[in-house]
Amino acid sequence: MGKPLSFLGITAYDAPIKPPPQAPAPVKPLAAVEGPFYRAVAPLVAWLIRRGVRPNTITTIGTGFVLVSAVAYGFGAIRLGGALLLISGIADTLDGQVARGGAMVTKFGAFYDSTLDRVGDGATFIGIGAFLLTAPDIAFRVPAVVLCMVAILSSLLVSYARARAEGLGLDCKVGIAQRAERILGLGVASLLVGAGPRGLVIEAVVALLALASSITVVQRFVWVHRHAGDADAGTRRTARERRPLDSLAKGH
Repeated sequence: MGKPLSFLGITAYDAPIKPPPQAPAPVKPLAAVEGPFYRAVAPLVAWLIRRGVRPNTITTIGTGFVLVSAVAYGFGAIRLGGALLLISGIADTLDGQVARGGAMVTKFGAFYDSTLDRVGDGATFIGIGAFLLTAPDIAFRVPAVVLCMVAILSSLLVSYARARAEGLGLDCKVGIAQRAERILGLGVASLLVGAGPRGLVIEAVVALLALASSITVVQRFVWVHRHAGDADAGTRRTARERRPLDSLAKGH
């Protein structure tokens, strides 16, 4: 029960406001390598902070790598595209580490990073789609290009669903395929195998990423639907409990 409040001899209770629902710890396929990776790049992060490198600068450089990667994919240099995509992924982790470690976290920086991440997501699959559309002897050409479109849409929806939920006060990080998984899965397969015979390997990777991202979108929809009702009920309950005291205070 909350703190008692008295007015004109009438006692009401200021009901404590429940915190917004929080998502359970997200399932991270890369959890086993996340800790060792952050420890490995810690000296580089510290060096960047000492040199005064701004997080937005790192974000811009990382986006440059992913755009060049998309061009490489489009021209059929699949292994080069994969290598550049992985480098962009490293930059994508460094900007956040530098921002937090150097006390340089800003609202614009978060907006800038998130927006350019979406540019990178779209550009990567556009580059792959261009390759599948123009390269000779590609199996399942039209379905594969359509899958690239699905992958673009689903990857953008994954991020939009989380951002929209956060705008409603819900911390939604659930899902099996977040950006790190997409970058690592596509980058490693491209670097090690290339497009594969008749482009079948790159097509299979795109199909898996499109499916995993679509599942993640559904997972986030379900989570928000379940917890948004709890948040709304808590808001209405708090409003009802406060209303008598508010009416007295306004002289009604």
